[in-house]
Amino acid sequence: MSRTLLRRALVAGVSLTATAVLAGCGSSDDHGAGGGGHGSPTGTAPADGTSAAAHNAADVMFAQMMIPHHQQAVAMADLAATRAADSQVKQLAAQIKEAQAPEIATMSGWLTAWGTPTPSGAPTTMPGMDHGGTAMPGMDHGGSGAPTRSAMPGMDHGMPGMMSDADMTRLSAASGRDFDRQFLTMMIAHHEGAITMARTEAAQGANSDAKALAGRIATTQQTEIDTMKTLLARI
Repeated sequence: MSRTLLRRALVAGVSLTATAVLAGCGSSDDHGAGGGGHGSPTGTAPADGTSAAAHNAADVMFAQMMIPHHQQAVAMADLAATRAADSQVKQLAAQIKEAQAPEIATMSGWLTAWGTPTPSGAPTTMPGMDHGGTAMPGMDHGGSGAPTRSAMPGMDHGMPGMMSDADMTRLSAASGRDFDRQFLTMMIAHHEGAITMARTEAAQGANSDAKALAGRIATTQQTEIDTMKTLLARI
């Protein structure tokens, strides 16, 4: 009789031990599944939204180059307010300024958030990227690989579509129909350069906001190019 009681006690002890071990394993698994443990394949997005600021070098280049590019377009549009003769040219210039000034502020904000330098002023060419510097897509080159002057103004510089100091001086000195023709010719080239940069951003950028802006720039400025070509043919 004593042997039977001893056997039952041993069996009960083994059962209790197994139950405790299984309970411990279950606790660990539950923690891993419910608490986003190390074995979890996905993580929780940061509460501060820092993931939205993800960007790469192409995004930075796009903003740093498009800001002075837009600044020059705004400067050209300002000239049209007092020098243009055609009412539609004046209206188009105002439209360009209205669209691009807020985009300058937006891109400047991105650069600040990304901790990268923000361009100031409105240079006609970027340092180190004019004649003899690194060329951007859309530049005209000769057989030697060096930039050569194109028939269209603004296409002989490192930043596509940017006007030179001489181009801007000549535009500033013009008025009436002469100004209208110069403005339209230069702004068409300027817009074409912006579209080149926007397409590069769309293909190589990582920031969703920057890529979306690039798409809007390409669409809007192509529409304006079509309008300017129609106006130029009439003037």
